[in-house]
Amino acid sequence: MPKWLAQRMASLGRVIIEAVAHHYGRDEVLRRLAHPFWFQAFGAVMGMDWHSSGITTSVMGALKRGLQPLQAELGLYVCGGRGQHSRRTPAELALVGNRTGLDAAPLARASRLVAKVDSAAVQDGYSLYLHSFVVSCQGRWCVVQQGMNPAQRTARRYHWLSENLTSFLDSPHVAIEGQPQGKIVNLADVRAARSRTASLELVHAGPERTLAVLRRLRECVQRNLSLFEHECSQGESAERIAHVAAVYPHLQMPGRHDVRLSDIVLKRLHGTLAAAAERGPRDFPELLLTPGVGERTVAALAFVAEVVHGTPARFSDPARFSLAHGGKDGHPFPVPLAVYDQTIQVLKSAVGRAKLGNDARLAALQRLDQQARVLERAARGPSLRAYVEKEQARAHEYGGRTVLASDTRRS
Repeated sequence: MPKWLAQRMASLGRVIIEAVAHHYGRDEVLRRLAHPFWFQAFGAVMGMDWHSSGITTSVMGALKRGLQPLQAELGLYVCGGRGQHSRRTPAELALVGNRTGLDAAPLARASRLVAKVDSAAVQDGYSLYLHSFVVSCQGRWCVVQQGMNPAQRTARRYHWLSENLTSFLDSPHVAIEGQPQGKIVNLADVRAARSRTASLELVHAGPERTLAVLRRLRECVQRNLSLFEHECSQGESAERIAHVAAVYPHLQMPGRHDVRLSDIVLKRLHGTLAAAAERGPRDFPELLLTPGVGERTVAALAFVAEVVHGTPARFSDPARFSLAHGGKDGHPFPVPLAVYDQTIQVLKSAVGRAKLGNDARLAALQRLDQQARVLERAARGPSLRAYVEKEQARAHEYGGRTVLASDTRRS
């Protein structure tokens, strides 16, 4: 993660979270972070590679840095992180307890249980390397953690939320985001209760019974015995996966970098652009006086407004939000630093005024989002290809930047 983007992600992530908390409260922030589609859109609007598993580490790292100065004021604390930082989570929760009066012991226990479930009870070929624990001053929390399969160079993200959580072992996840592959042993599934009971019985009976079974398997002529009584055929497995995909929302993040029409809902894009053109001159006249970035910044703000105010169904196409500030890999276009900085400035001003009791600017952002939903029913606009080509052609006007080796400009 380049410094020029990491710093901006921390700033933009902070003011977006502040805006969500101002409008909807701390609990809604936790719910949003626990929603995998919103989380992906959140990372995309901040200029990360829209399809990348790196969104997880970058977003949580940005939030930890960005929210740290105002965590006491906001009442939200981001603990843990990647690698060795994940192991510091209990100690960081203890500090939160000291500052807020919360009993940190149950929080630390929850952190350890969540990590243990996704590393031991769920055996899916992914090794955990990131554990981020977000807790409010009321003691409610969410966890975002991610595992990596080095052989396949793919990642799987696990989302947890304390709200309505009754057990750590009966289908406790809000979501698990990752491509199905091979056989998965999920002892945290509610249907695995009998297997968990049998496991405890084996432990209490001592090792001899288990070793006897293993000896028989080793001595058996047919060594490749199935561990599953009713193993389905390949066709049945494919049919089951298709059924699950049809019943539950599913997000497929491709290996390619470019954004295609199949990745976005075009009418939503047209609604956003139309709302920016209609509401911008009325609500943000001073921005339109800024040469080169005024109209474009209002469009970026319209995308951000949807991240703040959008309902869950609005995030089925998170790639669309990369059209606000591009991506550091140059797809769909270079990150327009002038637009990005202006977006941060406007949001900071809006949140700052709201803290003083003046909600006019935040209300203007909300009107942007509302207008986009109304206009998308009939709005017409450019094709995705035309929009991206225009942004790529004008990238130099906005200080467009990528992480490519040939890009040597300073932030």
